[in-house]
Amino acid sequence: MLHEFYRNNRLNFSFSILGQVVMAGFSILISFFLGAIIDAIQAESLTQLTRIGWMILIFTPCYLVSHCLCNRIFARFIHKGLRQYKEKAFSRLCAKTLQAFTSENTGSYLSTLTNDITSIEENYLHATVDLALQVLLFFSALAVMVYQSPLLTLAVILLSTLPILVSLLMGKGLSTRERRVSDLNESFTTQMKDLLNGFSVIKCFQAEKQVTRLFHDKNRQLESAKEDRRWYSSLIEVVSATAGCTMQFGIFLLGAYLAIRGQITGGTVIMFVQLCNYLINPIRVVPTYLAKRKAAKALIVKLDELLAQNQESDEEKMDAHCNHAISLSDLDFGYDEDRPVLHDINCSFEKGKSYAIVGGSGSGKSTLLNLMMGGYQNYDGSLAFDGTQVRDLSTDSLYHLMGQISQNVFLFDDTIRNNITMFRDFPEEEVRRAISLAGLDEIIAERGEDYRCGENGVNLSGGERQRISIARSLLKGSQVLLVDEATSALDNETAKHVSSSILNLKDLTRIVVTHRMEESILSRYDRIYVMKNGHLCEGGTFRELLDKKGHFYSLYMAAN
Repeated sequence: MLHEFYRNNRLNFSFSILGQVVMAGFSILISFFLGAIIDAIQAESLTQLTRIGWMILIFTPCYLVSHCLCNRIFARFIHKGLRQYKEKAFSRLCAKTLQAFTSENTGSYLSTLTNDITSIEENYLHATVDLALQVLLFFSALAVMVYQSPLLTLAVILLSTLPILVSLLMGKGLSTRERRVSDLNESFTTQMKDLLNGFSVIKCFQAEKQVTRLFHDKNRQLESAKEDRRWYSSLIEVVSATAGCTMQFGIFLLGAYLAIRGQITGGTVIMFVQLCNYLINPIRVVPTYLAKRKAAKALIVKLDELLAQNQESDEEKMDAHCNHAISLSDLDFGYDEDRPVLHDINCSFEKGKSYAIVGGSGSGKSTLLNLMMGGYQNYDGSLAFDGTQVRDLSTDSLYHLMGQISQNVFLFDDTIRNNITMFRDFPEEEVRRAISLAGLDEIIAERGEDYRCGENGVNLSGGERQRISIARSLLKGSQVLLVDEATSALDNETAKHVSSSILNLKDLTRIVVTHRMEESILSRYDRIYVMKNGHLCEGGTFRELLDKKGHFYSLYMAAN
């Protein structure tokens, strides 16, 4: 992921470093001007002072323009680097399979793409360019100092060696603390997400005190870790600052001694004191920058490792088709090897027909749909689309082939149209057709396509959200529509309308998991499969199943 900061951005980075070279040169010139002014005063030379004044007059606008230009280029480098880094991270995240993503903690991604990004910007990108400036200032100042007085320069080097080593050794401790803060930030973000999503449950069960205690515990852990990191970072800075003070006093004393001896001028002493700042500051901040940069790099590695988890295999897979049927033969599956969920499933779903899957809670209905969506590939037996096993099909082609409508339809806080099109461009006649087939004409006529749905569709009813989900799948061009308890949270009248909308769709294979036992709806399915305890125990039309007086008959009679 590191290369994303520099991809098509090396020119901005190079000019940012070049800008630091220019700024280092200007800083050295300032020291020269100060020393020259003192020497002109000592020499009582007005001509020399005037010449220096003209040089400063030319220098000032050049410094201003260069500084602004350098900052502009540096801002461009930061902007492009962060944008590319986040875009690459999100594209890798989107490349994960549905199974992989749902098995991971979304709080980890929220934390790394928000809290960690801020740390990476300050402690990696800014630190990288600032390090270049500090290093350039250090060596430029050192070169000038060696030229002016090798003895005084040697004293500076000896005074700074030990504090630099101490600060560098302390950098590992800061990296460890930075990683701990990142991990706790991730945990805190996850908890906040859970508490906010479960706010209604918290209120209903009057669990405010309990969840407040949980929040306090997480918050204390996070803030304690941040305090520890701040203290340790400050400790590094204190050690470096102590080195700077020691060096400055040493230079003052030795420079004064050499000036009294007549070996250097007073202007040289002042120049040395000014140049000493360009040695002191790097000694003070470079160890901190290196430590923070190392810590930020650990965060980059962390995100890279997170994105690398559960990636789909690179092996070439076939495209999914359903020109004939989806066939299940002797299918067995369990989330854990010792806890099977589906047993010996044998059935088929022919192209263009409608199927209902009914059964009690926990009978395996939703698991069956997840398997057809390619959610799990560790099944035994056969699950094939036109003879090709699901595990041999690419997930992209499966998602293109099938649409899914679940009980909880997710809607973006955007317009009805954007929620139907999923922000893509479609011919207007295709959009109108999907809206009409999904039964959204009346809603569109009343509110308009630009009506905002609100967060997760809060401004719409359950039936309206389900119709948008149907239109979304139709517009996508799905050949197979999987419906998982889409009407369970709807009132009877709305549920019938939504179910009828699905059954009225033509040239589409519809597989509907439902708990509703209305004859007017069930009698319209081409075939009904009945599940019990992970087994497919019955199959047939509505009338055939009633006549058998088996498990379906019991379910139907209990519901009516």
